[in-house]
Amino acid sequence: MTDPVSLTADLVRCASVTPVEGGALTLLEGILSAAGFSCTRIERNGIDNLHARYGKTGPVLGFNGHTDVVPVGEGWHHDPFAGTIADGKLWGRGACDMKSGVAAFVSAAVDFVRETPDPAFSIAILITGDEEGPGIDGTQAILDWMDGVGETLDHCIVGEPTCPERMGEMMKVGRRGSMTAYLTATGMQGHAAYPHRARNPLPPLIALLDRMATWRLDEGTAQFDPSTLSITTVDTGNPANNVIPGEARATVNIRFNDAHSSASLTEQIRIMTTEAQIEGVRIDMQVKVSGESFVTEPNAFTDLVRASVEAETGIDPVLSTSGGTSDARFIRRIAPVVEFGVVGQTMHKADEHVALSDIVALKQVYRRIIERYTDI
Repeated sequence: MTDPVSLTADLVRCASVTPVEGGALTLLEGILSAAGFSCTRIERNGIDNLHARYGKTGPVLGFNGHTDVVPVGEGWHHDPFAGTIADGKLWGRGACDMKSGVAAFVSAAVDFVRETPDPAFSIAILITGDEEGPGIDGTQAILDWMDGVGETLDHCIVGEPTCPERMGEMMKVGRRGSMTAYLTATGMQGHAAYPHRARNPLPPLIALLDRMATWRLDEGTAQFDPSTLSITTVDTGNPANNVIPGEARATVNIRFNDAHSSASLTEQIRIMTTEAQIEGVRIDMQVKVSGESFVTEPNAFTDLVRASVEAETGIDPVLSTSGGTSDARFIRRIAPVVEFGVVGQTMHKADEHVALSDIVALKQVYRRIIERYTDI
């Protein structure tokens, strides 16, 4: 049997800080190839990704994850790339987010195909090195390659950490959309003693931000909590107290539910921006969309995942749409997708870690899903 704990430790020892591959995909490619998976490395703009498939017929069950990790930061008590096992936990950068998830579904899939060499379905594993970065040349690159060669998915599980405190308590069936508006107010610089000779961009920009800060986008929907808007930066770059700046900038991030689209929100912000302008001050806006909101409606596949989690953990998981974005936002374009993984309390923190028992339980959940996939 493939040990998911040892595999997690080996992956943590690969210093794969985005965009560095660090040997993690090479390690997985070797394991999967040896088990009979057909592996393809997909490189785009310096980012390495891996697609592996076992089987050529029937529906395709997919697993998606990433081996890239965020920078280490400060405050560690364990070497972040040593894969240390102590106190019933595995410590290191990426242990929680999400090398344990990758190790769990790879080990579950490898054990299954060794014991069931001719299943009635195929298994596809999609692993990216660009989830913690821009996300442009990772899972999206794999999906573009799949489209070009005729590969597809019928269902997919993303192994992101989903449980708030206890293993098994939550699975994700959707995510909010995410977009960022970059606002630039341009006036005319001048002496603070002679404001009538300048055009101060700050008052109209502040008025616009105040309107946005008090804007209640919605009351929530059947599947989602209320949408949120956060002002994240305000800056003039002005070190002088006697100079009226000529320009001021602000950034606003919106996490939105299925009552909106990025296009509808962009239009509403554009109207607000136009209305906030005064004579001599122009406010320009640029928008970056990270993803639209989505939800996978309850079906036989979500029932299978939920039942498998309860059977292995003893907990009936909540079906949630909370949290930030994940690569599920890309996969949902071609197949129903859910997310289930370990407890996520320490992801991106110093001394990131995961309980050994949770890694083992996660592999068991994935193995049960694979074994029962033909039942749906």
